Amino acid sequence: MRRFPRDAAALQPLIDATPTGGVLHLAHGVYAAPGVVNRPMRIEGEPGAVVDGGGVGSIMTVTADDVQVVGLTFRNSGERHESTDSAVRVRGKHGVFRDNLIEDCLFGFELKQSDMNIIRRNRISSKELPEALRGDAIRVWYSNGNRIEDNEIFRTRDTVVWYSRENTINGNRIRDSRYGVHLMYAHQNDLRHNVLVANTVGVFLMYANDNVLADNVIQYSQGPSGIGIGFKESSGARIEHNDVFANARGLFMDASPYDPESHNAFKANRFAYNGVAVAFHSGWEGNAFEDNAFFGNHAQAMVAGGGSAQRNVWSGNFWDSYDGFDRNHDGAGDTPYRVWTWADRLWMDVPDAQFFRGAPSLEMIDLVERLGSLTEPRLVLADPAPRIDAVADAGVRSAQVKEVLR
Repeated sequence: MRRFPRDAAALQPLIDATPTGGVLHLAHGVYAAPGVVNRPMRIEGEPGAVVDGGGVGSIMTVTADDVQVVGLTFRNSGERHESTDSAVRVRGKHGVFRDNLIEDCLFGFELKQSDMNIIRRNRISSKELPEALRGDAIRVWYSNGNRIEDNEIFRTRDTVVWYSRENTINGNRIRDSRYGVHLMYAHQNDLRHNVLVANTVGVFLMYANDNVLADNVIQYSQGPSGIGIGFKESSGARIEHNDVFANARGLFMDASPYDPESHNAFKANRFAYNGVAVAFHSGWEGNAFEDNAFFGNHAQAMVAGGGSAQRNVWSGNFWDSYDGFDRNHDGAGDTPYRVWTWADRLWMDVPDAQFFRGAPSLEMIDLVERLGSLTEPRLVLADPAPRIDAVADAGVRSAQVKEVLR
């Protein structure tokens, strides 16, 4: 049973009384859900106009094309995952949903077979539940060409794009969630200028091809599952000009690229202060790392199971642990940069040994290994032309991050 404040006015009769193409203006006050919009119109709210879900089901369902929903507060949806209880369910095309506040709703926007919509400048949080039991801030399913821009998202589960193409995810600020952005079977999407802070995973591409990630800030994905950018059987990605800072693993690669005739390109990114900058699940091939900067990481790269990352391209990257010279002043080191594993293979191969990572005892074992090795070290990667200076045009956006963390 839905429960509303006594003075709540029913929303559906107001929608029904609005002519096609007309404007429904909601004054300050509380309006009782549900509301179904089945023809084009604009619904706009004054400050303090609240649509209350009464704690049951979804609040608004938009089935028509060319609908605008602007300036409303959506509050108190149901809590049932099997019915995807949402603030706004979108089934139409060419809609605009902007400047809304969504709070105490399990899911925020749910787009299903809905193309060419705009989700812009909304503030979205889920219910006060454990992370895995929250709903998604924005769920895009079989929907193409949508623009998700300049939203503030916090304390939700995921922002997820499934089976969808050519969506733009731009300028969003996402924090304290599970997956900042999760692309699954989603191809040719474009993610730019997003700030993803303190999520379990920043961005994860799963069975997703030909996507672009550029000019994003991805920070503080910590804990045992912490990943800045993750790949699972995904091909054809362009990862450019991103700042990937202070994550447990900056980049995680699992069987990617999956298409043997494709590759993933990583160019002009900064991987800094991560536990491991680049972690490979196996010795896969087909990735190209060019003109990136690696500094302040505890480990630059690791390959699980004793493999090597040598079958990938490493060229022109800056490595803060490079100790060579540039005698001809061409900007590249005179000798290759190489990453070997010595005693540090202990914590790479035995997860429980990570407790001792950085401890004096393990550092002493590593020193002894280097001075008089009893075993053959493993070459993880070699960059034949390492840069002497860091990439200058991938600057950290610390002001943006501070604003997100407020």
